Amino acid sequence: MTLTIDKPAFRQTLTNARQHLIDQLHPDGCWPGHLSSSALSTATAVTALHCVDPHQHSTLIHNSLQWLADHQNPDGGYGDTTISNSNLSTSTLCRAAFTACPSHPGKFQSTITKIDSYLTQNVGSLAPAALADAITAGYGRDRTFSVPILTMAAVSSLLGPPETAWPLVKPLPFELAAVPHRLLKWLQLPVVSYALPALIAIGHARFHNAPPRNPITRLARYLTRQKTLNLLQNIQPLSGGFLEAAPLTSFVAISLTAADQSQHPVTQNAIRFLTSTVRPDGSWPIDTNLATWLTSLSVNALAESDNFHDDLNTHQRQTITEWLLNQQFQKEHPYTHAAPGGFSWTNLPGAVPDADDTAAALLALHNLDPDHPQTRSAAPAALNWLINLQNRDGGIPTFCRGWGKLPFDRSCPDLTAHAISAWSTWLDQAPPPLQSRLKTATRRALAFLARTQYPDGYWKPLWFGNQHAPDHSNPTYGTAKVLTALSNQSTTNYPNLHHAANWLLSIQNPDGGFGGHLHTPSTIEETALATDALVCYLKHLNQQQSKTSNMLIPPEKIHSALNRSLDWLIQNTNRGQAFSPSPIGLYFAKLWYHESLYPTIFTITALEKIKNILT
Repeated sequence: MTLTIDKPAFRQTLTNARQHLIDQLHPDGCWPGHLSSSALSTATAVTALHCVDPHQHSTLIHNSLQWLADHQNPDGGYGDTTISNSNLSTSTLCRAAFTACPSHPGKFQSTITKIDSYLTQNVGSLAPAALADAITAGYGRDRTFSVPILTMAAVSSLLGPPETAWPLVKPLPFELAAVPHRLLKWLQLPVVSYALPALIAIGHARFHNAPPRNPITRLARYLTRQKTLNLLQNIQPLSGGFLEAAPLTSFVAISLTAADQSQHPVTQNAIRFLTSTVRPDGSWPIDTNLATWLTSLSVNALAESDNFHDDLNTHQRQTITEWLLNQQFQKEHPYTHAAPGGFSWTNLPGAVPDADDTAAALLALHNLDPDHPQTRSAAPAALNWLINLQNRDGGIPTFCRGWGKLPFDRSCPDLTAHAISAWSTWLDQAPPPLQSRLKTATRRALAFLARTQYPDGYWKPLWFGNQHAPDHSNPTYGTAKVLTALSNQSTTNYPNLHHAANWLLSIQNPDGGFGGHLHTPSTIEETALATDALVCYLKHLNQQQSKTSNMLIPPEKIHSALNRSLDWLIQNTNRGQAFSPSPIGLYFAKLWYHESLYPTIFTITALEKIKNILT
């Protein structure tokens, strides 16, 4: 059996998709993309503005509350994006925002009544203790997001009067922020590594409003107040936005105001960030943009084509190369203390270097011009940065080596697979000592992936999910990313690949598309990712010398699946003219988002690889 797709429709889809992506290229040499507006971000930001100066920001506050009212889900709750299912966290924050920001009597009463109905149905009661218990239970021992939610609820009086509200907020040991950074990972903090601003600010708010009874703890926190506030000021980026994220920045401003620090420079700079990043409709996204990440992904997608140098002329490629090279961190990061050499998701000052973006940038720079003078020095620095990030288990975490107590600090398969791809791409051009390090790191990473593959054959990612999956995970994304990377590794354990490919084939929907898991609705992103992975696996199969093993999947079975998935992509993108994004992205603390360029980028990558089979 061979691919039996409509070839003219296929070519038209790919041509349209490529042109659509190229049209999004900014003259500066980047793809800024467009993140979804977020009810969660808007609720936290509008509350911060009200807490700090309700009169100065009255018009903006009203517009933002109106945006929230206009984007309430039919069930009365709120999801993180405008097309997300309602969830308890975002609904609670939206309710707190309406409580904190009083408006004209009756103006939003209908909206509030609907939220109350949703909360009652999902919590069982609007009693403060019941609401606090439900929020806390949803995150377990990870307080990265549960405590900020309850802090905002306490500030807004949603949890009742201060004397009973603040004890419902778990205290955060902000005094530990005064400990040397290299020791923090050993202290088992109740928040993830990148939540240090929240640890400090919320800790101050809780201490100010409900100091601990233990005299030693109370004294330790009292004595470290100024030192930790100074630290918070030192790690605040020039933009004022921590991680360029409206929620995190808002929580800091709300908490410092609750600690009687509304005029502190950190608070004022946070408000400046919020007012400068609000959208014309009064909403905020979860982050300003993902420009570095999207630029790398766009380059890597377009570079799958033999026409790459025709689609992007010499000047454009040079501009993109220089833009990307300018995003590499040249100094130790003041926030995470990451060494120089890494890349982040955005070019903005709140950025923090991380593994996924560093791997993507390495691949993009290689696709653009591996012999560019600056690239020849930038690549070894980035490769070493990734190697030095590798955990003892062989896996790659996001930001910091050795932080593994909480979920979003652990090693994860998709990041590890991405690092393997970057390492193998640059291996032959690396100097001998670095080659040796790359080979050792790759062996350890492959062993990590072998250990973390689930019995059914899939891998779970860290920063992507699916709102329809039972546990909101997205094994389609994780498995596709690992299978794609490992299919290009000659040393890969072959049965593991077979097992992964078989799992992907088993979850294809009757309509031909793929969702994030079995029996979840098909999306462009997940269908494209699964198609990409199956094509790579098929190529891997064809390269094997022996095709007689019973472990192998018949190529005809893969061809059949690809025929169906390609038909689905052609139809559901209107032949490459419409790319509706889905909320598959996860930000810190599992905040959902969708990005307008993801479906275009993923579709191009898959179709270009299919084109190689057709020709």
